[in-house]
Amino acid sequence: MNAGWKILLLSAAVFGVAFGAERILVPDVVPIGFAEDPQPLWSLETAFVLRAVELMAAGLMIIASVIMFGAWMKSRFPNRYPTRPAD
Repeated sequence: MNAGWKILLLSAAVFGVAFGAERILVPDVVPIGFAEDPQPLWSLETAFVLRAVELMAAGLMIIASVIMFGAWMKSRFPNRYPTRPAD
């Protein structure tokens, strides 16, 4: 489970860095093309890329959490989740 914790913490760190970078670099930009106020293209693209990185890191955190929970359940209740089929 150490690898699971490493992946979870690395994903959380990437999420935090992308979230902070988005708030610092492009604070008032929404990563969609149809805004009421015209937005510079570089800021729109930056916001889009940073939001994509945030969402991928969040998804990876969820997947790692689910897999670690399953591994914990398997080790906690070994009789309920057999590793080989019964004869």
